[in-house]
Amino acid sequence: MEVIAEPVLPVPVAFRHPRATREIVLAGQLVAFELKRGKRRTIGFSVGQDGLSVSAPKWVLLPEIDQAVLGKSGWIVKKLMDTRERHRQQESRRIDWQDGAVFPFLGEPVRLALDAHQPHSALDGEAAGAGAARVLRLKLPADAGPVQVERMVHAWVRQQALPVFTARLDFFAQQLGVQWRKLSLSSATTRWGSASSSGAIRLNWRLMHLKPALIDYVVVHELSHLRFMDHSPRFWATVQGVMPEHAALRQQLRDEVLPQG
Repeated sequence: MEVIAEPVLPVPVAFRHPRATREIVLAGQLVAFELKRGKRRTIGFSVGQDGLSVSAPKWVLLPEIDQAVLGKSGWIVKKLMDTRERHRQQESRRIDWQDGAVFPFLGEPVRLALDAHQPHSALDGEAAGAGAARVLRLKLPADAGPVQVERMVHAWVRQQALPVFTARLDFFAQQLGVQWRKLSLSSATTRWGSASSSGAIRLNWRLMHLKPALIDYVVVHELSHLRFMDHSPRFWATVQGVMPEHAALRQQLRDEVLPQG
């Protein structure tokens, strides 16, 4: 491990990549990062769950890499802190899939009730009282394992997604003057939706955990691509035309943390 820009007083490592080979002090934070060499022309930076990775051409000297990292110190530390906070939020929302567990559905809490005598899984019509969660009754024995419970909940959520997404696509397609032709559900981990020029729309079924307004934003976004297959000013003007609050919704979507299993 090589330490660059070591302070007079030792600084505890604030962020350490599991494959770190170098350390550097950035904005008062000691960052241990992964350095990768490859066939590329420029130095690149990426911050993920593991920490900071720096990719550099084989011919670039280490002092040049160090200076490049120092030059990006503000951006790197902010990204590292944001990633750590997001991971903390994800852990706080981790669900123990069993009888009585609560998960979000259309932005509202739903509590699980396992009952093997149910004819089929069903969501109660209304919550028991103000602030109470609705109840999803699953056709499962009370001692069902967490994997089985999670799979059944996900299957139920996916089943609800198709009619909800179809209704919203039909509603906004009319406003936008476009025609979609096919809907499929996605399980992507990094994308909420996609659209092709053929009229095919893919929407992530996990959107069903979020508030309806956020689902509508993704629907409008993808339908607007049927007019402009880019993110040009014309595209955003199209989104703005039917959803003036789209910028705020887009930011909310970026900040969303989905429940973890």
